[in-house]
Amino acid sequence: MTLVKFNNGLKNNARGPFFNDVFDSILNDSFLGDKLVARIPAVNIAETENEFEVELAVPGLKKEDLKIALDKNILTVSAEKKTETIEGKKFSKREYSYYSFSRSFTLPESADQSKIEADYTDGVLKLTIAKKEEAKFQSREIAVK
Repeated sequence: MTLVKFNNGLKNNARGPFFNDVFDSILNDSFLGDKLVARIPAVNIAETENEFEVELAVPGLKKEDLKIALDKNILTVSAEKKTETIEGKKFSKREYSYYSFSRSFTLPESADQSKIEADYTDGVLKLTIAKKEEAKFQSREIAVK
């Protein structure tokens, strides 16, 4: 026996509870829902005293799949992965075969574009962008006269 919850606590719906529940179940399907969600990796951006850190969550890729380019002050991270055909296998269902994304970041003037490093570990791409010497936090004590 299957329990179907109608109305989800909403009252006075002009379209009726069945209409909403049918489309909610279709749109919340994990396969279809995943296809509707943009395939852009999540990013964390942090600033320390000496550098900027950009981390992108890109699991399932290899280092060879990633491409990092710098054009003027625009840093672009992109990837393209194609699933290889497997000889001798007959798939009854195959839902993945191609994955690509591109994200661009405008670097601030304080970033040293000649000192950018990239490291890919455990599905996280970490970009470290050094700051120019004059842009580093400088602290000093100011005497009161």
